[in-house]
Amino acid sequence: MSWLDLRYARQQQIQRLDPVTDHCQICHLLAGYEFPWDITRSLELAMLKTYCVPSISQLLDRTNEFHHHTQKRYDDTGLLVAEILKWGYDSDRGRESIRRMNAIHGHYPISNEDFLYVLSTFIYEPIRWNERFGWRLFAETEKLAIFYFWLAIGKKMHIRDIPSSYERFAQYNQDYERQHFIYSDSNRRVGESTINLFLSWFPAWCRPLFRPCVHGMFDDLTLAAFGYSNPPVAVRNLVENSLKLRGHVSRWLLPRRKPDFFTDSKLRSYPDGYELNDLGPTKMLSHLNHSPKQE
Repeated sequence: MSWLDLRYARQQQIQRLDPVTDHCQICHLLAGYEFPWDITRSLELAMLKTYCVPSISQLLDRTNEFHHHTQKRYDDTGLLVAEILKWGYDSDRGRESIRRMNAIHGHYPISNEDFLYVLSTFIYEPIRWNERFGWRLFAETEKLAIFYFWLAIGKKMHIRDIPSSYERFAQYNQDYERQHFIYSDSNRRVGESTINLFLSWFPAWCRPLFRPCVHGMFDDLTLAAFGYSNPPVAVRNLVENSLKLRGHVSRWLLPRRKPDFFTDSKLRSYPDGYELNDLGPTKMLSHLNHSPKQE
């Protein structure tokens, strides 16, 4: 078998699967083997974009979780999503992760349309990222599998009126952003707390250099909703071209033999490992761990 055959063997394996019935397996392969870094980064961008909606950012701002426990909130979100991607939503750990999410969300007055928008970002931000920076493009089978995967999870989260087609939900996502991305001080505060978290992962001397690069990832609607000015064209080009270069280089790497899920990372919040019972807002953990289990 040639190097090229090895590099694209997993894509060929995915192409033999059905996006409707095999979407869990396809998403497992995409998130764990084909695009682990890209999917993590695209979901970080998705998370930031949800803060452009005042009804979402005001709720997060009031809880103070994103200001006082930013790293834990980030790690918990990543772990819950990764547990479902790694094990599937019908596994024991997948079902427990969804129960955990439902219990956390059940404490807050979140509108169904906000739930719908957040769900849509988990589908379309990874796809858009892939179109810009992927080492190869998602095939139609893979894009549909991502849609059906999150459609099933949305139903398990009791989200109502989820558009039943890939195209209709993509349109909902775009229409929602045009209508609801409005500047609010809470957008700025929650966004700043999260961006500061990302920057804290780098040495202090280079953080001021990286900040405009984060802004360079945002489209005009997102920048306006956060109250940021447009970064210089040179910064946008640097970010865009650097990520495209990474994609080109990745194309020539040997395929991953071992999975790389967020659950396998050494996390700042859980240096000694974690249990699902550890995940959730700090003030709510005791209640969550003693509440009746429900999906």
